[in-house]
Amino acid sequence: MSKNRDVKDSIEIIESYLLDEIDYEISVSDLAKHLKTIKKEDETLFFELLQKFPNDILGDIVIELPEHYLKQIIENIPSVQLTEAIEDLESDDATDLIQDIEEIDEQKAEEILSGLDKEDQEDIKKLIRYDEEEAGAYMQTEVFTASYDEKIQDAVDRLRELKKEGELENIHQVSIVEKLDRLLFSISLEDLITFNFTKSFREEIKGKEDNFKARHVRDDENISKVIELFEDYDLIALPIVDYHGKLLGRITSDDIYDIIQERATDQIYNLAGVDEEAEHEESIFEAGKARVIWLFINLLTAILASAVIGLFENVLSMYVALAVLMPIVASMGGNAGTQSLTIMVRQLALGEIDNENAKEAIKKEMILAIANGFIFALLMGLIAYLWFEDNKIGLVIAASMLVNLLCAGLIGSMVPLMLKRLGIDPAVGSSVFLTTSTDIVGFFSFLGLASLVLM
Repeated sequence: MSKNRDVKDSIEIIESYLLDEIDYEISVSDLAKHLKTIKKEDETLFFELLQKFPNDILGDIVIELPEHYLKQIIENIPSVQLTEAIEDLESDDATDLIQDIEEIDEQKAEEILSGLDKEDQEDIKKLIRYDEEEAGAYMQTEVFTASYDEKIQDAVDRLRELKKEGELENIHQVSIVEKLDRLLFSISLEDLITFNFTKSFREEIKGKEDNFKARHVRDDENISKVIELFEDYDLIALPIVDYHGKLLGRITSDDIYDIIQERATDQIYNLAGVDEEAEHEESIFEAGKARVIWLFINLLTAILASAVIGLFENVLSMYVALAVLMPIVASMGGNAGTQSLTIMVRQLALGEIDNENAKEAIKKEMILAIANGFIFALLMGLIAYLWFEDNKIGLVIAASMLVNLLCAGLIGSMVPLMLKRLGIDPAVGSSVFLTTSTDIVGFFSFLGLASLVLM
């Protein structure tokens, strides 16, 4: 009953919005949520309502909807309507959407791209050429510039007109350029309103040049550097220039937040051995199929660990206490290794670890592993001795615990760095390497030491 009520409410809100009957502000994100609710119950109505949205918001809604909706959207929304919607998007969003469509249907993407005006086509083609790790791939070409000798009042009037015409959105600063659009200064709108509008920018800035020095990055620099700048200086927007200092565009904070969120999500999914795109599929079969691969790999590694146990079946048959204690060694190693692994993967993603300080990071993890190893070796050795009243069993599990925690710290810190050096996402497969290694080392050291000490 509640579910049907939610759908009815969503339909009512969307229809009221389309009829301009809503007297409060509603975000694109909220509209997308209501459309998702409707789609789960009635796909036909979902597409009927989607087509009724004006072009100046349709593109934003399509971007806000889950990516796996896109295939059906381009099949149900006319290319002409999609083209007009994309024209109203900022260049970076338009480029992303064209690329997403191209991955599904190249012909459709080409049809939409060719329908855009020449300037938009050139901007999109220029942005597509960048590698996904380059800053230029995330910039938008819409910027507000003023010449150094322009009167401030003229620039403000021009900005007002561009805003009225919908040519510019989310403008936070004025970029002062000289000949050939070479970037000189960046002036926030907060500072701009304090200026004397009768003067030129040159006259107003004279003697205060250092206050308005433009912080910027080159278009071919890694996006990780851009993220660091936004985090370190709480930036709202950052100009992007080419090798010669020519202003090309800007990256805004909302794009950076999206990148950070996307990377964090990828790490979580990869560490769990789960495919993000498959998990968003509405088909249970598709989601399950993607998980099977990693589960199969885990099965093979579990068999390998069991084979190690099989090598010591004689000692296990003689000492039941070993079977009771054995899972503790493997569990402690796995958990300790996961701690090191998670820290390393996260620091690599944030750019806090590079070739220069990698040794220090490994050293720190090893010191922690040694400290934890001694603490829990003594603790578990004492527990095992009191439990089974056998000092040899206490000695065996204590030594094994120390060995396995050292191994866990080393592997947990080394595997992500090795994968990074090989050009592989450190989160992908790290957990499989870790659990396999700690299980094998834990079982082998525990049962091997038991064979030597007890037999």
